[in-house]
Parts: sequence; structure tokens; C-alpha cells
Amino acid sequence: MPRGRYSLHDPHDHTPLGEEHFQCAPGPSGWRYVSRTFTPSGAPSGTVDLALDDLGRPLRLELRTADWQIRGAALEGVTWVRTDPTGEQATEGSVRAPAFTGTSPAFLVATARLLRLQPGSPAVRIRLVAFTEPVLAPRTVDQSWALVDSEAHTTDNGPLVVDTYQVSALDTGEQHPVHLAGDVVLAAPGLELEELETPPSSFS
Repeated sequence: MPRGRYSLHDPHDHTPLGEEHFQCAPGPSGWRYVSRTFTPSGAPSGTVDLALDDLGRPLRLELRTADWQIRGAALEGVTWVRTDPTGEQATEGSVRAPAFTGTSPAFLVATARLLRLQPGSPAVRIRLVAFTEPVLAPRTVDQSWALVDSEAHTTDNGPLVVDTYQVSALDTGEQHPVHLAGDVVLAAPGLELEELETPPSSFS
């Protein structure tokens, strides 16, 4: 069960945005990721709880910030409810898309798991529902993913396979690499893996 800490920053000017302390693990029905996020000063700022089925589809998503929360799942596309902490300002949404995305590294692992790309295969287009922090407003985005390299590195715990993806935002044309090892993000725009207590889990 990988457990560790990511540092978060603005991908353009590198302004620190805080940290995300996480743990994740595959299970009988898929994969689960839970985390707590903190501001640069160390104050709690939210939580993430994402569970996938064995095909990479979101069985359950719960996002929380100080003022908003999201509960969502795959249902005729993806469906969610956005509420304030009291539940008085609840709004529902649904989009014909296969999954969610957001600032948490969990979503990069989830998208890679859902696509199951092979090195050298053509890029795949995917539509996702993104929740923008801190208000968790939903926004539909279109991305293109390609697995450009998969390389095994020798470690004390055996070979570690690092997959490098090229991710493109189709509305702006902006491209960036994402480096994954199993269910851990090694590096991506806006985040760095700072601590990892146990090796990443590998998906079958």
C-alpha cells in the first residue's frame, strides 16, 4: 500500500499551493486512493477519496474543500452532486464522459488505468469532467493521451517500470509529460513526489 506526500505548485509560475498526503492500494474490486490536502502554511484544505472498479471506471468520488464537496460516480456517463457543507445548495450534474479529473495526482493514475495504453500505439482522445478548486466547479475538458515510453529501472525492491505519457489539452494545444510508476505519479506539471514510504503497486 503506497503511502507518501506530493508537493503541489502552480505549473506556470511555480507558486507553492500546498501538499497532498496520500495512500492508495489495489483491491478485489479495483483501486482506491485517499488523501488529505494542506495549504502552504500547513492548514487542512480538503480531502480526496476515489475508488475505481477493475476497468478503471469511477465507482465513487468524494472531494471536499472548506466550502464545497462533490459526490460522484460512473452512471450513464458520470454523475455528481455538488453541495455546500450544510447541504442547502445542492446541484446535480451529468455528462456523457467516462471519468473525472482534477488537481489531485489520483486522477492521472485513474485516467491511465482507464485507457490502458500500449507503447507506440496512437494517441487516444478522452473527455473528462474536471472539478476546479477551491469551489469544485465542474468543467468538461477534452484531452489526448499517448504512452510514449515504458522503461524498467533497477531498484532494491526489484524492477520499477516507469511509464511516460504525453498529455495534450485539445482546447489549447498545450502538451506536457506525466511520469507514472504503477499507482504513483513520479512527476507531472504542478506536482512532485516528495516522499514515498513503500513501493508503488503494479496493476495486473
